[in-house]
Amino acid sequence: MRLYCLFGDAMNNELFRFIENSPTAFHTVRTVSDELTQLGFTELCEGQAWSVNEGQGYFVTRNGSSLIAFVVPKGDFNGFMIGAAHSDSPCFKLKSNSLITDGDYVRLSAERYGGMIHSTWLDRPLSIAGRVVVSAHDSIKSLLVDFKEPVAMIPNVAIHLNRTANEGTTYNPAVDLVPLYSLADSQTPTLTQRISDTLNISQEDILSYDLFLYNPDKGVQWGDFVSSPRIDDLQCVFSSLKGFVSASPSGSMPVLAVFDNEEVGSSTKQGADSDFLNCILSKIISSMGKDSTVLADKLANSFMLSCDNGHAVHPNHPELTDKTNSVKLNGGVVIKHNASQRYCTDAVSASLVKLLCNRAGVPCQEYSNRSDLPGGSTLGNIANTHASVVTADIGLAQLAMHSSYETAGSEDTEYMVRLMTSFFSSSLRLLSDGCYEI
Repeated sequence: MRLYCLFGDAMNNELFRFIENSPTAFHTVRTVSDELTQLGFTELCEGQAWSVNEGQGYFVTRNGSSLIAFVVPKGDFNGFMIGAAHSDSPCFKLKSNSLITDGDYVRLSAERYGGMIHSTWLDRPLSIAGRVVVSAHDSIKSLLVDFKEPVAMIPNVAIHLNRTANEGTTYNPAVDLVPLYSLADSQTPTLTQRISDTLNISQEDILSYDLFLYNPDKGVQWGDFVSSPRIDDLQCVFSSLKGFVSASPSGSMPVLAVFDNEEVGSSTKQGADSDFLNCILSKIISSMGKDSTVLADKLANSFMLSCDNGHAVHPNHPELTDKTNSVKLNGGVVIKHNASQRYCTDAVSASLVKLLCNRAGVPCQEYSNRSDLPGGSTLGNIANTHASVVTADIGLAQLAMHSSYETAGSEDTEYMVRLMTSFFSSSLRLLSDGCYEI
């Protein structure tokens, strides 16, 4: 383990490097895995028997796009301190037959993944990254690919040909949002040729792929702000990881959970609506030689922070936020509330977060949607249906959520790292229903 003491510009620069290395959920999990491995964590396979040692850190992945890491305490422990975030962001996913050749152009057949802001993806150079599955004799294996450089663009229609473009435009995904790849008669390599050249494999060995168009622009800090692609939710993944590896031992087991597919509802085998978390927690208990019935006791003394960003007051549209429950950039950690349980925070979990923020010297603020705007949801209440623990939905304030390029406060990443370090260094104990010691 090592303690992170990065502040200000250094912290944001490391965040930008993390985001740059994580263009897809697959790459995010590899980036997290690489850091954990460098710190001495051991990778486990979900389909094999485990043998774990006290004081040692471990991690396991599912689908290559979700990850759960944990550190085995020395001796018995109260429960689990679980920090959860998601690895995916809105983008375009390429279809299986992805090249469209008609007329003078070659275009890419792609569909929207998640609730993106369409206009932000136009006239922007895009790259491609993801997972490629190749044959290996009588087996298959997955390889990650990232072209890194721009290879596609979705062009706007000129104002001369669309005089009402500035009067409110709707986009037909099958017509207006089709990416341009090359000219029909050019020598530009085909998609499989690019994959083959990048990975140094034969085109004939490529069986299938999960490839995504992404914004390769780098993050920047400007004045009070940071701007980058995929701030939602990689800012929280980064902060949770830093807090996890910096934490001191406590009376509980620290658990870092990074789930895929939050942007499309989490209902996949690797999403928060799967059995991934509950299976891993059960397997941890079993590998420590404890009876399976102990898990219920541990969950009753557990606490989860579901970390996903929230909406800051918009400078041009302050009327879109609740007058008394709005949040600002650089205002610290956001505690998110919703009566319909789109966020699962309640008075108990909010109070525990406030205690931890005070302990870490971190400001916090509370957010609720304006009452006539339903807002989004996140993974906390979904994961809770499979492993029920005290949970709060938290995050950081940002602008332009689900844009291809988003903006947040330059001080807030450090606040979240400090909170998550305090969280993973703490232990929760149930005294009676609704009464806890932390």
